[in-house]
Amino acid sequence: MRIGMTCVVVWLLVFQTAFGQQSFSQTVGNVSVAPVRKSNPVEIPFITWGGDAATFHANGGLTTANGSTYKQLGLNIKLTNGDDFPAQVKNYMSGKTPFLRGTFRMLGQASEVIGKNPQTKPVVIMQLSWSAGDHIVSRDTIKTLNDLKGKKIACQTGGPHVGLLYDSLRAAGVERKDVEIVWVDDLSGPNGPAQKFRDVPSIDACCVITPDMLGLTGGVDSKGTGAEGTVRGAKVLNSTQSMSRSIADVYAVRADWYKANRDFVEKFVAGYLKSTEQVVSMRNEFEDSGQMKAPYKQALTMSQNIFGKDVLPTLEVDAHGLLLDCTFARLPGQIQFFENKGNLDGFAGKMKSALDLATSWGYASSRFGFDPPSFDYGSIANTAGIKYVKPAATIKRFQEAEGFEDFGNEELDENTIVSFTIEFDVNDTNFTPDQFGAEFTRAMQAASTFGNAVVMIRGHADPTKALAEFVRGGMKRKSLKITGAKGARKYWLSNGARLDLNQTDAVMKLIASGSFETKDHQPRQVVQAALNLSKSRADSVKKSIVAFAKKQGVTLDETQIKPVGAGISDPVVARPLNKEQAAANRRVEFRIIRVPAEAVAAEDFDF
Repeated sequence: MRIGMTCVVVWLLVFQTAFGQQSFSQTVGNVSVAPVRKSNPVEIPFITWGGDAATFHANGGLTTANGSTYKQLGLNIKLTNGDDFPAQVKNYMSGKTPFLRGTFRMLGQASEVIGKNPQTKPVVIMQLSWSAGDHIVSRDTIKTLNDLKGKKIACQTGGPHVGLLYDSLRAAGVERKDVEIVWVDDLSGPNGPAQKFRDVPSIDACCVITPDMLGLTGGVDSKGTGAEGTVRGAKVLNSTQSMSRSIADVYAVRADWYKANRDFVEKFVAGYLKSTEQVVSMRNEFEDSGQMKAPYKQALTMSQNIFGKDVLPTLEVDAHGLLLDCTFARLPGQIQFFENKGNLDGFAGKMKSALDLATSWGYASSRFGFDPPSFDYGSIANTAGIKYVKPAATIKRFQEAEGFEDFGNEELDENTIVSFTIEFDVNDTNFTPDQFGAEFTRAMQAASTFGNAVVMIRGHADPTKALAEFVRGGMKRKSLKITGAKGARKYWLSNGARLDLNQTDAVMKLIASGSFETKDHQPRQVVQAALNLSKSRADSVKKSIVAFAKKQGVTLDETQIKPVGAGISDPVVARPLNKEQAAANRRVEFRIIRVPAEAVAAEDFDF
């Protein structure tokens, strides 16, 4: 979420600091349900976010302007600031406005309040966009999301990053009780997570917007040096650039008003989608040419005037950057989000995770869900005057991300966001859903939520046999000498240098040299066989996941999943001393790997 070089996107959720585990009903206070008042114009909230620039463009400003898309559709709208989300909920419940504007997880946090009464039960009418500019920044000691267990994390109370943090912990298999969340009042600024991270060295990570990420690290691919205000060692641990389907922002409408005013709602959605096409086209043209034409300048100036120059000081960097950090869903994205039952991060999946978060983190005591719209998107497209485009049935976006098997271990580790493993029996290459259905489901969910990352399936083999052949061949050729009794043995090379069998890289180089080969002991062949076995394991796991996804009806981009054989090169236990240690090496590791943007064949709508 890009806000500018020095300014803040003010979501202003005005929650108490203690709201971390406080129910939303306590936060919002007493509010009575009343019918939606009749008003012309209809009052609709907006929030400080790039997706709302298309709403301004469709409306011609805060009030519906002559010649605007909404005016042409016969709508009369007054846009009002909705950054104070509890106030939004009060206005929604009391009938001042039938609309809610926020992220899906923000609606989830309020679900018990807004969903209990059938009149106010939200109908989620549109997904505007996915975030591509929110981040978890950590200290250098935190290598992957797995390392967050037992750590302190600063996050704004109740804001958009609660969902990002929830998804990140879930991906790592870390439970809420396993971390200490340091709740802060604001998204940014002196009372925000970034400043808390600066001030309190014991805080290990923080959830921040793009300007704060840049201020802490110096860049998305950089580490802070301590110079120019950066924090030494601070780096991006996770980002919605990779976890591209974490933060979904939406519009919702009260069920009673939706039923009585469906024509208005459909025109509102159609006008927004038409405006989105125009805004995306102008944004892309400016990116390609570097020349800002008058219509785009006018659209950015409108956002700057509405959000304020303290939020968007410049058009070229800040206002344009706000749109760059926004992946518009567009018409195909609506179809994918609301109608594709196999989309794990579609409406049903997002509602489930939103309610899971709300109930498990203490925002709600009971589950009250939302309804999707029942739109004819062909009719919506016709009303909007845009081309009806269905999402592709088969997604292939990662052809350019080949070559991950050539990653060096250091580079691979640097690009790993999160990982988990499953273990197998000796020489096992058969992986059934009965045994590993939970792991397959976890991998599919990771592939969906980390939409711009690669899921590497990395097969591993146990080095025991290769080590035995290496030692026996070396002894026979007198290129290796052993001293000491069993359990305290020491190994010496013919040049007098001591060899540590726990140093896998050194042992692998010696094996590759051929100096430890005999007719009866051939460690190179054993190493190659182990590599072949590990690749076979990885290939088999991918095939099993693809088959499992098809059987479950889950949409899966097969090009996103990369099977790789590591052989014995990266053991958990370098020198196993028993069967249990050897078993730990026989595994398949799932790694979520960040990739360069150019490696992904992305569309403006990301699904």
